[in-house]
Amino acid sequence: MPSDERNLAVVAKRPGTYRAVLTTSYLPYPPPPGPGEVVVRMSLSTVNPSDTVTVSGAYSRTTFPMVPGFEGVGVIAEVGDGVSEELVGKRVLPLGSAQNWQRFKIVDAEWCVPVPDSITDEQACFAYVNPLTAWLMVERFCASGTRNVVVTGANSTIGAHLAELLNMRGIRPFGVLRSQNRPVAEPARWASVVHTENQHWMLNLSRDLGFDGADIVFDCVGGLQGAELDALLNAHGSFIHYGLASGTPLPADHFTGGRAGSLTFFRLRDVVHSIPRSELPALMAPVFGLIADGHLGSPVGERVGLSDLVEHLEKDAGVPGKVLIDVQR
Repeated sequence: MPSDERNLAVVAKRPGTYRAVLTTSYLPYPPPPGPGEVVVRMSLSTVNPSDTVTVSGAYSRTTFPMVPGFEGVGVIAEVGDGVSEELVGKRVLPLGSAQNWQRFKIVDAEWCVPVPDSITDEQACFAYVNPLTAWLMVERFCASGTRNVVVTGANSTIGAHLAELLNMRGIRPFGVLRSQNRPVAEPARWASVVHTENQHWMLNLSRDLGFDGADIVFDCVGGLQGAELDALLNAHGSFIHYGLASGTPLPADHFTGGRAGSLTFFRLRDVVHSIPRSELPALMAPVFGLIADGHLGSPVGERVGLSDLVEHLEKDAGVPGKVLIDVQR
C-alpha cells in the first residue's frame, strides 16, 4: 500500500440513525491480502435504503462498529496468493458485504464481479441493489399471462426500474405513493398512480385495476398498507414483499389462510449468498447489458466526497435522485 494513501472511512459506531451514530475515521490500512483475497481501491459508492436499515440495527447479524455501504465500484489494487496478478487494475463490484464507505476494502476475490467496458464507473456504482433486485423479481414472479402489477414506493429508483421492466414485457404497472410531494419518474410508464394521502386511494386503485384485479403486488413498504393491498390481488395473485420503508412489519396474522394466492419474502442477499460465487458474473450480466443499452438508469441527485458524507447525511437534504460518493475525495 502506498505510504501516502490514507484509509478514510465512514463508521457506524453503534445502531441508530445516521445523524446519531456515523463518524468519519481513519482506519488501519488493510493487511496484505491472504490467499484468495484482494484489496479493492474504491472509486465510487452510494447511499441505499438497505444501508439505512443496516445502520439502524434492524438486522441481528450486524455487528458494530461497522462500515456501511452495500454498493460501490473500485479497482483491484493488490492480490493475495492464488489470485492472478492480471486482475490488478481491473474494475470490479465487490459484493457479499457492506464496507464500501471506505477507500480500501479487503475481500475474497470470488466476491468481485468484473465490470464490463460498456458501462461507466457511475453506471456500475448503481448496478447492484436496485437493478438486480428489480430484474430478478420480474424474471421470477411475472409469468406468462401476468397483466396487472401493483408497485409500492413507485417514486423510488427501484420503483422506476420495475415500471420500465414491466413495460418491456407488456405488463401494466400501477403505482402507490405515500406522499404527493414527489411524483413518479416517467409518468407515461404507469397505468395509474394513487397516493395513500387520499382517503379513497384503495377504491381508486381497485377501480383502475378493474375486474381482473392485481396479479402481483411488489411491496417495499410493509405495515398496514401492505395488508390493505392484499385485498386487491385476484384469486391466484402473489404478494412479493421485499422492503420495509415504513419501518413497520406486515401484520403477522394477516397472510395466514383464506387466500389462494401466496406471500413471498424476497431478499437479494438470500439470492446472492445462495449461489456459487463463480455464478455471480452471470447473475449480473443481464443487468449490465440493460444498463449498457440505456435502461435501468439511476439519476444522481447530489455528489459528495467521502470526507463530506457524514455532514451531508446529517443535513437530510431530501434532494431527489441518488447520492454519488467520490470515495477518494
